[in-house]
Amino acid sequence: MNMRVLHIELKRSVAPWAGAAVLATALAFLYLISGSWWTGTNAWTAQWTSMALWTRSVLFYLWPLAVGLGALQGLRDHRSKMSELLTSTSRPARHRAATLAGTMAITLTSAFALLVLVGAVQVVANTGYTHLRWLPISLVGALSLVAGAVLGMGAARALPSVLVPPALAMGAFVFTVLMQMSLGRTETTTATGLPSTEPNRVSLLSPAVQDVRDALVTLSASVHVGQTIWLLAMTATGFALMVAATLRARLIALTPVLAGAVIALLVLPSDPRRMYVVDEAAAELVCDGPVCVTKTQQARLADLAGPGKEALRLLHDALGGQAPVSVRENATVRPEGSTPQWSRETLLFDFDDDLIAAERGDGLTRALIAKGMVPGCSPVGWSSFGTDEFAQTVAAAWVLGDLEPLPATLPAGLRREVDAETRPVWKELKALPPAEQLSRIAAMHAAALSCKGDAFDALKGGASR
Repeated sequence: MNMRVLHIELKRSVAPWAGAAVLATALAFLYLISGSWWTGTNAWTAQWTSMALWTRSVLFYLWPLAVGLGALQGLRDHRSKMSELLTSTSRPARHRAATLAGTMAITLTSAFALLVLVGAVQVVANTGYTHLRWLPISLVGALSLVAGAVLGMGAARALPSVLVPPALAMGAFVFTVLMQMSLGRTETTTATGLPSTEPNRVSLLSPAVQDVRDALVTLSASVHVGQTIWLLAMTATGFALMVAATLRARLIALTPVLAGAVIALLVLPSDPRRMYVVDEAAAELVCDGPVCVTKTQQARLADLAGPGKEALRLLHDALGGQAPVSVRENATVRPEGSTPQWSRETLLFDFDDDLIAAERGDGLTRALIAKGMVPGCSPVGWSSFGTDEFAQTVAAAWVLGDLEPLPATLPAGLRREVDAETRPVWKELKALPPAEQLSRIAAMHAAALSCKGDAFDALKGGASR
């Protein structure tokens, strides 16, 4: 396609409007709607992989938009009543189809690239950890927009009706939503008996991905390969429908997408743990003595090292041989809804933990002590406020000698609740002989690490549930 033909097609097609619509709606969604893509270490502007995955997640509505606009473009010849005239020219139909599809592909790819560029500029400013393992995620996202648009053009050529573009767009939207909510999820039960769901192989046929839960999680190579096969097959079917002139040819044109779906499902992993995997290079630890963080957070190591070493010293003075000997960012990604697993030797923490996130200096030392004494047993991915937080507050007070609510940024109402629950227990604990205090602290610590009892109840001298 030469520049003159491209210029003419850009003026007389909906391709520029399609690119503008994709870029504008995506930026509006990410900037104007408050969501988890703006918070924590997995924000869409915090890390490269998170940025790529969040821009893929908005394809749940960008892809149907591309399909619908592609179908609208495919009706152009029918609307202008030029179909018979064009078929009588000497220029092969595949050349005209390639020009039309190529123009749409260029504009949609450019729009998605600009969306990624907007995120990339902010990621550069927010992290010092740079890599290119995020690139396949974005390339597959751009390919999905092109495949959807070409499929829409082919379907509109095969069924030239004004009802086709909205019907295709709505059908594509229903498909992506069902893949994220029901058809693409398998109901399961965690080890603790809690109901949960996990993605299945069929969900990977959707160009959109699930929300980013951890900055260390990425898509596996087999997912990239399987999705690429599926999208290329979809593109081939769309192009074949654009040039097909008979019913038989149109039926044959469906072969690539059907074969591509079968091959893709054979390539795509069936185990959820092989779909979304931990990026081992990103999870590699960077250490300052006994205090370690992952490579993605290495810029925060300097602020963490001092409070982390002080927390270890104070915990050793309080617990002796039962105290942890290292502080590490938790690089283990467990299934959502599962029970956390903690180690006595290592104080594991997460930068997104409310207890840790906003603290610095002495406040961070207190938070790490609380985390070392009572790591917390809420199921992974669940949020709660209750007895674990009460136990953390009293345990940190026992080590440091003064009672303060944790974290320090708690709203006034919750601070009063924490004080009302913890102050009587704190006074009772301090009134006990040192040996009895240590016994209760040890029982609380054991219950907290095993997640098989109520740490706060143990602290009060009661039996673990």
